[in-house]
Amino acid sequence: MKALVKTKAGFGNLELLDTETPSPNEDEIKIKVHYAGICGTDIHTYEGHYKVNFPVILGHEFSGEVVEVGTNITNFNIGDRVTSETTYYVCRECDYCQNGDYNLCNHRKGLGTQQNGGFTQYLVTPATSAHHIPDNVSYKAAAMTEPLACAHHAVSKIDIQPEDVVVVIGPGPIGLLVAQVVKSKGAKVIITGLNNDQARLNKANELNIDHVVNIQNTDLKSYVNKVTNGYGANVVLECSGAIPAAKQGLDILRKKGQYVQVGIFKDSEIPFNLEQIVQKELRIVGTRSQKPADWEPSLQLLSCGEVNAESLITNELDITQWTEGYDHIKSGEGIKVLLRPIE
Repeated sequence: MKALVKTKAGFGNLELLDTETPSPNEDEIKIKVHYAGICGTDIHTYEGHYKVNFPVILGHEFSGEVVEVGTNITNFNIGDRVTSETTYYVCRECDYCQNGDYNLCNHRKGLGTQQNGGFTQYLVTPATSAHHIPDNVSYKAAAMTEPLACAHHAVSKIDIQPEDVVVVIGPGPIGLLVAQVVKSKGAKVIITGLNNDQARLNKANELNIDHVVNIQNTDLKSYVNKVTNGYGANVVLECSGAIPAAKQGLDILRKKGQYVQVGIFKDSEIPFNLEQIVQKELRIVGTRSQKPADWEPSLQLLSCGEVNAESLITNELDITQWTEGYDHIKSGEGIKVLLRPIE
């Protein structure tokens, strides 16, 4: 089968290769991929900024149908429509695994990073990681369950009350999904971006996000103070991974506000204003990927229509067209690109 394989470190080195079709072991299912989304992690891996096991088939956001099941599997049948968590292996013994925090297991191996992923025709995944797709959710939308689960995980890290004012910084795929998850909780959402985010800010308007702000045209702190009668935002979720955005996020929070760092910074060490955290008694929390508890709620958000993931798709391409998909995303015009396997 044809697959997009990251063959070695460095920029590029993503090749379309003939690879062996996998077979499931007794506890796995084999999935025929219908769609696989290009994630920011795939972009970073392509550019050489993210470490994976070489060689490996990239792609960890996908949907498809079951074509083979292991001998121990009773809850999936051939023809079932499924998506899967990215977890391929965890130790199941550490404190994190015992609490269901698989995303924090030191021995975790993920699909598309340490184990072959979805930029191909077939993959295998543990049945414990797979989820049935609701009947009214399309394969395209279901291919975005993983980033939605990441968004759900981020929002679950803090307490959001109806009528809270929540600022989402960064209108990329994760930011737009986070904004929709927050709205589902009844909060008022302000999403921000820059001039080169205009297509994404337009999408935020289409999704009926309460306030859409280009911070190169509008002073964000003044805007937030106006909306909150001078108190500041209850919650900030920083989804861009930009240092100025993080500093701004801390500044616009009200006293006793909550801050979630969702985006990944290019450099691991950044300067920040600890005095604000002390004087305003801010609560700061990080969020990493997703865990099993995030998946069924995410699929339910898709099913009930509170999250419109399919509307974020701006291009559909074959896996042979990686470069076109990469350029589309890097241009700032693209939001989410789905890749289709080839026979």
